[in-house]
Amino acid sequence: MKVILLADVYKQGVAGEVVEVADGYARNYLIPKKLAAKATPAELAKADKLRETAAARKAELEGRLNEVARQIDGVELVFGRRAANTGKLFGSVTTTEITEALREKTGVDINRRRLSMQALREVGTYDIPVRLGTDVSPTLRVIVMREEELPAYLAAQGGAAEAEQPQTVVEAVQNAVENAVEAVTGAVESVAERVADALTPGDEPAGGAQ
Repeated sequence: MKVILLADVYKQGVAGEVVEVADGYARNYLIPKKLAAKATPAELAKADKLRETAAARKAELEGRLNEVARQIDGVELVFGRRAANTGKLFGSVTTTEITEALREKTGVDINRRRLSMQALREVGTYDIPVRLGTDVSPTLRVIVMREEELPAYLAAQGGAAEAEQPQTVVEAVQNAVENAVEAVTGAVESVAERVADALTPGDEPAGGAQ
């Protein structure tokens, strides 16, 4: 008997396939267990429709996963930890901590088992592959440093980010005003100095003596 598998069946095939099986196996096991349906024209048409729907959903899911993969690819996560002189950590950086840091930074929540790594136990920089089963193979850049070095590193990173930001119109106007004020102040001070130099001690205005 020809049947359409409604689920994956060991040694028979996967859901959606049309296979030939013994009549008794189909009537007594596959069909009652709803693992298969008789391959009538109506059921075949239904199976074709289900396969089309499944293929469309699969393509949509793959598109979303590829978008996520591009979003997290190259993201840098920094951890400060107590470490010995040898660089060995007093503890470790776990997959759970990395996925939590990724969620806080990007809003993307992934299962920690998607990370191809063991717990990190030494200071260093690590490229961690993320298994998403997509065309894009994302990698996270994880930096583990001594906790006392972390504030300076973050400050330097923040300063670099600020330096890269374009100057806003408001900032440009403020700077121009400040420069103009400095120029006027300098000119006034210069005139005052020249007047002070011209009047020596004891000088009196003309006609002042009596």
